[in-house]
Amino acid sequence: MTQRKIAIIVALLLLGWLVLRWTSRRDPRAQGLRPAPDFALTDLSGRPLHLSDYRGKVVILDFWATWCEPCKEEIPQFIALQNKYSERGLQILGISMDDSEAPVRQFQERFKMNYPVAVGTPQLADQYGGVLGLPITFVIDREGHIVSRHIGATNAEVFEKEIQRLF
Repeated sequence: MTQRKIAIIVALLLLGWLVLRWTSRRDPRAQGLRPAPDFALTDLSGRPLHLSDYRGKVVILDFWATWCEPCKEEIPQFIALQNKYSERGLQILGISMDDSEAPVRQFQERFKMNYPVAVGTPQLADQYGGVLGLPITFVIDREGHIVSRHIGATNAEVFEKEIQRLF
């Protein structure tokens, strides 16, 4: 092979590599990100709750239940994160998987939850890949893509590092 052919092949490989890197940074699908399914619920205050209303914010979407001990450990952490980062564009949303609203309302008042809480549905859980154990928490970027999923109680420092990268 001549030096010219080798130079052309190297240049084409380099160009291909650069194009791949450029497009993967701009196309969420190339990064393995998938859009977070939108939903329409009513929060415990009677207000409509749509995930799409929070586009432009970093969202922590927490599926939990009042009877779930690990959930009870995480919720104070979410309250603190909401206090600390709401001004920078963080929004935490709580989706209770309890069967009725009454225990959720009591729990919300007792823990003084400072973010919207709604009772979820099996259909919503299915849209997020099934909620077979609790808590399950999704971190969603400003464009509405799921960037991570956490099963079980997760330390607040993990969430804090993830959301700081998204600000």
